[in-house]
Amino acid sequence: MELPEQLTFRVAGAADAAGVAALHADSWRRNYRGAYSDEYLDGDLNADRLTVWTARLGACDPTRHTIVVHEGDTMVGFVHVVLDDDSHWGSLVDNLHVGHSLKRRGVGTRLMAMAAGAVVAKSASPAMYLWVLEQNAAARAFYRSRGGVEVERARVAAPGGLPGRLSGSPAKFRVVWADATPLSCHEKAAMRSSERAR
Repeated sequence: MELPEQLTFRVAGAADAAGVAALHADSWRRNYRGAYSDEYLDGDLNADRLTVWTARLGACDPTRHTIVVHEGDTMVGFVHVVLDDDSHWGSLVDNLHVGHSLKRRGVGTRLMAMAAGAVVAKSASPAMYLWVLEQNAAARAFYRSRGGVEVERARVAAPGGLPGRLSGSPAKFRVVWADATPLSCHEKAAMRSSERAR
């Protein structure tokens, strides 16, 4: 599995809010159907996500780290990490989304490695965790294959705190890495491989 050529990975800034929001909304529409209500997903989800990402990326917050990936001029993935989010579980991978056309091409693996690298370099603890929907079998398998362990099942919180945005009572799993260092090593190996190819 090789990464597509002409991909650019970089730290996100305020100007990336619209691209991140559009990718986030598309990913939710494709993968969260059944957990979130159709009315919410089919509504103005782009505007909803744009409000969130404008605030996140516009703030100067050293505890938040967002990486975006472009193929040419098109944003095709991103990962957002909250460093030292929890005293026990460590840093939170709050979002990781890859454009539908680039699934299973190594983009998610590279983003996970870069997130882990940020955690190891910038956090007090190398521990890392995330939440994944119970129904998202593909994502759960992806995280397991990268060393994540499901340790807890909980109910999904309604987006924006509005219960009508949920469909029933969906569940999620907490996935943990006690030490993200092995994941970050994948990023170092990828960088060395990329340098050799030049």
